[in-house]
Amino acid sequence: MTNPLIPGHQALLELVEARMPFGKHQGLRLIDLPEPYVVWFARQGFPDGKLGQMLGIVYEIKVNGLEPLFDPLRKQELPSSEKGRGNNREP
Repeated sequence: MTNPLIPGHQALLELVEARMPFGKHQGLRLIDLPEPYVVWFARQGFPDGKLGQMLGIVYEIKVNGLEPLFDPLRKQELPSSEKGRGNNREP
């Protein structure tokens, strides 16, 4: 039985690819958002829905110093269908 509060492999891969859809960090990967920004969200309240859940996971990862776990995933090439979509900012 899996715990719905603990993300699985596929959820972590999705998290690595997810980008901030609005604000001054629009287009930046959620995992690359500045920690103070994510902490601010935690204090103010995360948005509803999937984005809020993902930001909550990012918050837990950042405050527990687990960001290096994403380093190998960050270096993977995006699928060709994803290249050139959205904001081309690099984290």
